Amino acid sequence: MLSILERLDPDSDRIDLIVDLVDRLRPRRARDHGDAIAQVRALTQLLQGHPDRAAALRRYVTRLLETRRHTSLYSDVGILSNDGFFTELKKRIAYRFLPPALDERYLSDTLDKVLCRDDDYQWIRAVPNADWLALFDVVANAAPPDDDTDESSRARKVVLAGLLDAVRTLSCRVCALGLEPRLIHAHMEIEEVDSPFLMQNIEANKYLDDYGRLTAGEIDTMEDARHLLVMLDQCEEVVLKVRNKALASGTSVALTYLLVALTQSIDRLRKLLFLVDTSGELPAAPTVDVAALANEATPPAAPPTSLRRAAAVDLAQELAEAHNTKYEVRGLVRDNIDLLARNVTENASRTGEHYIAERRADLRGMFASSAGAGVVIGFMALVKIVISYLNRAPLIEALFYSINYAAGFMLVHVLHFTIATKQPAMTAARIAAALHETAQRGGGRGSGRRQVDVDSMAALVNKVFRTQIVAVLGNLVTVLPAAWGLAVAWHAIFGKHLVNPAKAGHLIADSHPWHSLALLHAAIAGVWLFVSGLVSGYYDNKALYTRMARRVEQLRWLRRLLGVERRARFARYVEDNLGGLMGNFVFGVLMGTTATAGFLLGLPLDVRHVTFSAAHFAIGYVGLGQRLDAQTIAVTFLGIALIGMVNLLVSFGFALWVALRARKVRFHHGLRLLHALGRRLRAAPLDFFIGPRDLDQAAPVNPRGCP
Repeated sequence: MLSILERLDPDSDRIDLIVDLVDRLRPRRARDHGDAIAQVRALTQLLQGHPDRAAALRRYVTRLLETRRHTSLYSDVGILSNDGFFTELKKRIAYRFLPPALDERYLSDTLDKVLCRDDDYQWIRAVPNADWLALFDVVANAAPPDDDTDESSRARKVVLAGLLDAVRTLSCRVCALGLEPRLIHAHMEIEEVDSPFLMQNIEANKYLDDYGRLTAGEIDTMEDARHLLVMLDQCEEVVLKVRNKALASGTSVALTYLLVALTQSIDRLRKLLFLVDTSGELPAAPTVDVAALANEATPPAAPPTSLRRAAAVDLAQELAEAHNTKYEVRGLVRDNIDLLARNVTENASRTGEHYIAERRADLRGMFASSAGAGVVIGFMALVKIVISYLNRAPLIEALFYSINYAAGFMLVHVLHFTIATKQPAMTAARIAAALHETAQRGGGRGSGRRQVDVDSMAALVNKVFRTQIVAVLGNLVTVLPAAWGLAVAWHAIFGKHLVNPAKAGHLIADSHPWHSLALLHAAIAGVWLFVSGLVSGYYDNKALYTRMARRVEQLRWLRRLLGVERRARFARYVEDNLGGLMGNFVFGVLMGTTATAGFLLGLPLDVRHVTFSAAHFAIGYVGLGQRLDAQTIAVTFLGIALIGMVNLLVSFGFALWVALRARKVRFHHGLRLLHALGRRLRAAPLDFFIGPRDLDQAAPVNPRGCP
């Protein structure tokens, strides 16, 4: 390091030497924190022993700061741009392959060469604040030559000017974002009172004008930024209200992006105001680590200067991390999709309540609903086989299959029937919602670690389990005879079987549990079931957010067609059922195109759905003249059962994982939950499988319907 310092030209504004110096401090691996700490302390001791080198370094750093523009570093790095989510996402992906052109006149662009590794922020954060402050003190306090001006004062003025410009920039940005139509649409109360986003900009301009007069010597004192901070508090309250309201009225990626950008801008504005404050009486910035100033021992009352120094180091570390991760796609998606994911799973959770039977009467209703779906699927299986005889081109055939599946599944939804495998994606979200509620009641703040009511969770899981079993049985009880009856009727009407013996054998062999890829294909179907659940939740959220009913009611041609009253009912139906219809449509398209995609790609891709597998068995059985040995029947039924289990487990597992992640819930009581389920099974085996006769015999539930 001494050789680097000896080569240093104090009057140069080139960054080569600072790049070499940081390169020397940087450990070989960012996780080697001990090496980074040792290098920083070694540099501090070296500068203490060579005051002339410390003075030269101070002059060199001052020169670098004087010749660069600071504002964008403080106002842009670590804060989302105004481009919108998808533009920002596209830009980050593009910049990962071909970075943008840099201009070294900007301090933010200079960092690209100084912190050239994406993990530099890790070792920078690992070095204690006390060590960084010791290094900065050695450089700042080095005695300059007699004929030299005070570089420290010059550097402070340059940095202060950049901070003040950043405050003005961020205040204008907060004002502009706060007056965005989509935010006003989500919180119309802003129009009824003075907007805090506008008022904070007025306060910020007044504060900065007074600051300018103070530094120019026109006034002796000025008011602190407390009024501005109050306005920022009100801005944050609006953001919180919009987030909470979005859970009931829906949200969008654009709105979530706007809220994240607002939150980041307000947070940065607070930190900058704390750094430029002249009174020393503002509340400390949120990230100030006072303990680091005294080797993890917090003093009784840290002086304002020490707090400000600690806040400066924390902000520098935050900027370093934001710079290193500015092209990171995962962080952008994580920060902007959380609210939308929560809304999607929340809507799925509300739908899931309809798939949970409380009493035996409810189970009978679920069985009847599932039985109706089985009949429809029997007809869908017949149509699918007829389509295969058309011998169309692969893509045309996939289109016909998709239309058959989508139309059938949407018909099932319109008739209020139930496909058993559609339930897990909804009921998993309901279980996650119950976990979130019990974690909040237990004081766990969403962690799910403290005071989780395992017995109540066992009651809910038990209801989900028996409802799911009844739904599967309802599907199978009707799909088998329906498909069998249709195949027999086909033979009676047309004088030949729906499928020839070769095709019949193939339909039955497709469900063999180990001589075919039935379980892999069942897992693929489970993934599509999970995806369709997400689609349902997304469009339910979209229908609420865009006020779909009002939009449909504004269609004049629909009024002429249906009349006022029927148009209103139709509009309400669309808003309430858009998610279910779109989810079933997408599921049908995925089911219809998977095999064709596998054929085109040369991959063994296909789907196996428990009800269709049962229908194919019945049709194949008729095609073989209803002559099949008992072993083949038993193995095929086993395969169908395993296909159903894989369908359910895969879709349920993915849906539960996403729902828990969306609510930031972690559940660590799996064994306790199994034991609680075992106790319920031993205590009342009949009720475990078919439910209690009356609701008052069931496990107690709270008013919101969550056990």
